[in-house]
This record gives sequence, structure tokens and C-alpha cells, in this order.
Amino acid sequence: MEKCYLDNASTTFPKPEAVPQAVYHYMTSQGCNINRGCYDGAYDVEEIVFETRQMLAGLFNGGDCKNVVFTKNVTESLNVILKGFLQPGDHVLVSAMEHNAMMRPIRQLEAAGVEFDRIPCDPEGCLKLETLEGMVKPNTKAIAMMHASNVCGTVLPIGAVGEFCKTHGLRFIVDCAQTAGVMDIDMEAMHIDALAFTGHKGLLGPQGIGGFILKEEMIGLIDPLLSGGTGSISHTEQIPAFMPDRFEPGTMNLPGIVGLHAGLQWLEETGIDKIRDHELALTARFLEGLAPLESSGLLKIIGKRGCVDRTGVVSIQTLTKELSQAAFELDADYGIMTRVGLHCAPSAHMTLGTFPTGTIRFSFGWWNTAEDVDRALAALGEILR
Repeated sequence: MEKCYLDNASTTFPKPEAVPQAVYHYMTSQGCNINRGCYDGAYDVEEIVFETRQMLAGLFNGGDCKNVVFTKNVTESLNVILKGFLQPGDHVLVSAMEHNAMMRPIRQLEAAGVEFDRIPCDPEGCLKLETLEGMVKPNTKAIAMMHASNVCGTVLPIGAVGEFCKTHGLRFIVDCAQTAGVMDIDMEAMHIDALAFTGHKGLLGPQGIGGFILKEEMIGLIDPLLSGGTGSISHTEQIPAFMPDRFEPGTMNLPGIVGLHAGLQWLEETGIDKIRDHELALTARFLEGLAPLESSGLLKIIGKRGCVDRTGVVSIQTLTKELSQAAFELDADYGIMTRVGLHCAPSAHMTLGTFPTGTIRFSFGWWNTAEDVDRALAALGEILR
């Protein structure tokens, strides 16, 4: 049975052919470290790393590429930013739709004396902007939030929130795990001070590579979470003050960066608008096909029914069969691969009214087709009737 992959919100698959080819070439023909070896091979790899920083800074209008820092993923990035920036006695606002990549570091910080409040969202996951004004306290230091929900695909208004932060003298920290590579993000225009990204979703790189970008004025405000050898100023045991070494100790994931470089090149050639339009066309087709199943009492669509301010992520609850059983049958009997459960986002599910049961999530990517959508709809109809 041919498989149909509809779990792109977890990680995009397949990757462009150039991505595994680039990783293989590095592992078999280059393989050296940067910032250590003083030979041509190391300099060649360093050039790829530098170009990748440039491409990311350009993609997000993030300013100087030296302020692009590589980590393993968006989770590590958020841990570095939040734990390095927030201090006991500070107050931070988060959205009610956050992933545990944001909330677990926040909860750790809460135990150390940092306060937080959740900005309310409606049952479709839309942020209630009008509540912001009354939530700022004298000790509020930042707003930290995702760009789009990994559960229901709702896009949060980071442009408007960024403007609010600028007006009120707050720092703005954004998690763009679900939107990087499929939506336009402009750090300057959106007043984003720290942007955390992951490489293996919309940026089409391999797992295990991510990073963050800092505005210049944020650099000295964040204490490094990790420290160690950087290959620079090795005569001292103090952490380098300059970027990106300040936040990049130890051996880098160079195979991951090389793969991300290839993914970014493919993304640039293909075009973000083209990718987004394709994914939303599939989403619209899927939502249209789900409507009669919902009217028949077989399932419930979670979140928005339309494609305005959303990504290619759709969650449902099945009403005639237990969720995990339905997801199992979709895969086992029809080859439809989805994700079922709480998606590491209990706060979002509480907001959407789907806690503690969770949802089945379908998430569309560049390589999915209209035939994939129709196949998933047909399978759902057969399983739930």
C-alpha cells in the first residue's frame, strides 16, 4: 500500500533531493570542523555556514548575519533566549495557544520567581488583541508567543503585537516553528527582538538543526545558557562577548547546517508565496470535504473553517470512533499518516476545548496533492460511518 504523508507540521517530508545530497557530500567528501582547522577544507565548510547565516538573515530581514545563532531546534533556541533574558521578579506575557517548547521553560522560570500570564484566545485560536492593554504590569518585560498554532493552524497577529511591544517598551520574542518558509516574516517591520526558528519544517532542512536571530540591542541582555570551546579567543576561559560565538559553544551540527543551506536554496528558487498558495489550496479542499462529514455528525472541525490567517494544518475530533483508533485505522488500512493526541500543546487544547482528548491533525506540504486530500477524505468517511 502506498503511504500518504500528512504530518508536515511535525517535520516536512520528503525533503528536496538537494538536501540529503548535500549532507551526504559533506559526510563523505568534506567532514571537517570549522573554527578549528586551518586548511582549505575547513574554510570551504565555513563559507557554507556563513552563506546559511546570510540566507536566514535575509529571509527574516534580521539584520547582520553574525546575529544568526545555530542550535539543535526551536526548543533549544527558546530555552536559551527565555532563560538568559528573564530574571526573578520579571513578568512575561504568552499566548493561550503556546506549545510546550515555550511553556515548559516558562514554567521552570516561574519556579525561580518569574511571573507570567496568558493572553486570551477565542475558541478558534485567534488572539484577543483588545486584552493586551490591561495585562501589562510595571514589571512586564516581554511578550513571548508563537506565530501560528501547531494544533489548528491559526496564525497569530505578530505584526500588531510587535507594534504594541514597541509602543509599550517591551521586548518581543517569537517562535516561528510553524511559519518559517511558508509565511513572510520581517523582524524589522514586526518589531521582533528575538526570533526562534527550526530547520526541519518549512525551511526543509534535516532534523537537529535550528537557531535564533537577535536584534543587536538584545545580545547583551541575554546571558548564555551554554558555554565551552568555540575555536576563538582560546587564550581565555571567559565566554566570548561577540557574535555568534557568544551563543555557539562546542562542535556545531555541520551536516545539519549544510542540509539547511540546501533547503534554503531550494526555498529561494521555488518561492514562499508559491508554497503557501499550494498548501492553502489543499487545506481549502480538505475543509470543504470535511464539511458534509461534520454535518452528518461524524466529526468536528477544530479551529477556523476558512483559510484566512491560517497555515496548512487542520485538526478534527472524530465523534463515532475513539481518536487513536481512527488514526490507527487511517494508517493501517489506508496508508494515511497523521498525528493524534495533544501535540505537545495542552494550553492550546484547553483554549480550543479539546483537552484532554486531543485531536487528529492533518498537515499539508509542498509534495502533497489534491489526490492525497481526496484519499484522506474518503478514508475518513469509510472509517467513521
